[in-house]
Formats: sequence, C-alpha cells, structure tokens
Amino acid sequence: MHRDIERNLGEQPIATIMLEKELKAHDLVEASTEQITHKMVARGCKGRRLTRNVQFKLVNALNAATGQTYSLADLFNY
Repeated sequence: MHRDIERNLGEQPIATIMLEKELKAHDLVEASTEQITHKMVARGCKGRRLTRNVQFKLVNALNAATGQTYSLADLFNY
C-alpha cells in the first residue's frame, strides 16, 4: 500500500536558531563528534523530513556549537 508522506515541511526552527547564533552549516559539521554532512544540515533547515537518527545528530551538533541545551522539539516542528 502506498502512503503519501509530506517530505517538505517548510523552514524549521533550527534555521532560525542558527541565524540568531550566526552559525553556518560548516560550524555544525565542525562541532559534531558524529558523522554529519553539510547536506544533512541544509535539509534539516529547509524542512526536508529527516530520520530520527539524523535529527538527534543535528541536535547534538548544535548543542556542541552553541554550548546550550536544545531538544528535538526546539529544532524541528514535525
């Protein structure tokens, strides 16, 4: 059975936070201790649906880059 899943969900809160903190995708990739790419960050910001695993990697990277503690709900609205 084929289900239609909306994959493009609009700009996510992670994009706003990165803009406020003056962070680029490279800053998150550099701060991460896990395997993330610039493309993962870009897709997360644009609202492309990501797996839960990638979402957690982005949360961890943003927390490392900012020194703050964000949760999944703070960065993604889906």
